[in-house]
Amino acid sequence: MKCRIRPRRWSGSAACSWSASTKPLLAALGRDITGTPHYANIAKMPHALVAGATGSGKSVAIHALVTSLLYRNGPNQLRFIMIDPKRVELTAYNGIPHLLTPVITDPKKTIFSLKWAAKEMERRYNILEAEKVRDIESYHSTIFEPAKKSGAEEMPEALPYIVIVIDELADIMHSYPRELEASIVRLAQMSRAVGIHLILSTQRPSVNVITGLIKANVPTRMALQVASQIDSRTILDGAGAETLLGAGDMLYLSSDMQKPVRIQTAFISEGEVKKVVNYIKSHNAGDLSSIDFGGNGAGAEPNDVIGLTSGSFDDDDIDDDLYEEARIAVEEAGRASTSYLQRKLKIGYSRAARLMDVLEAHGVIGPADGSKPREILTRSGAAPAVADTDADEETASF
Repeated sequence: MKCRIRPRRWSGSAACSWSASTKPLLAALGRDITGTPHYANIAKMPHALVAGATGSGKSVAIHALVTSLLYRNGPNQLRFIMIDPKRVELTAYNGIPHLLTPVITDPKKTIFSLKWAAKEMERRYNILEAEKVRDIESYHSTIFEPAKKSGAEEMPEALPYIVIVIDELADIMHSYPRELEASIVRLAQMSRAVGIHLILSTQRPSVNVITGLIKANVPTRMALQVASQIDSRTILDGAGAETLLGAGDMLYLSSDMQKPVRIQTAFISEGEVKKVVNYIKSHNAGDLSSIDFGGNGAGAEPNDVIGLTSGSFDDDDIDDDLYEEARIAVEEAGRASTSYLQRKLKIGYSRAARLMDVLEAHGVIGPADGSKPREILTRSGAAPAVADTDADEETASF
């Protein structure tokens, strides 16, 4: 039997303990079949995967998590990077001071934002090492808060928690599979101690989207209704999600649980989200003077710390990760065609064609000359080789 649960129904002693809790990343999940409220500390998750079929309630569950975090934290304590390729869900939060950059809708900018997060992670590790503390909780309790209470003239840098929310993983995985997987895995493996957390969502729970590496490093799973038992096993490593009722009915599994718990997530309407956003915009601008993100955000606009709106990047920067592999591949094989790079690197046509342009710009291969083979210019210890044009260079499948 379906039951609509709203956040205002979280009342009683459990809700009081939630409101009084000092855990900044304690988020409301919903109620179980007995009506008991359930909460989760994102700092302990430390990363979550939300998956389910279209209309199962994924986006509503994410809104419930986000709004409960906004309820507990101002922009000095918590910042968001929100990624919404669908352009219609998370864009409602544009304008709140918690955002490090306007909601990202472009897959290319998604990769840059995750690379920025990795650099910020390294910078924070350097700070923790210099202060001789283990994690961000210790930093706040032993370094930042005492300095704040004593009114120190030189305040240590505030390190707000950063939550990265991706509303549809599949769309970005289609465009940049290798970069996205590598960035997510790197952050998932190391970012917990410095207060950076991931909430990933997808409506396509296939092994091409939720890869083995991503599953291994994202321990908390929220499985909403899916079409088949295979999809349920992809998310939870077990059956059950295919029998859910939809509309926010989910199975919640964290790293410290043996079996998933069935929870009805809270329903929050579009109008309620807008009211929350408008209230925050008008009442909680926040004093962000103590948050500068070091050189990692230097020169950026106040509402765009990452600097994605400046346009100071291009496609070649994204291809840096594959450039060396492509260069070695063409030099060793003595062939350089778009279709060859597609097969060798397991990438799409547009990526392979762009890599060919980068290789030519860096002087690794010669320019195209009609139907003539391309010349390999940097093959060491041998005369210049000619590249195999592969007749399918011009007819490679997109």
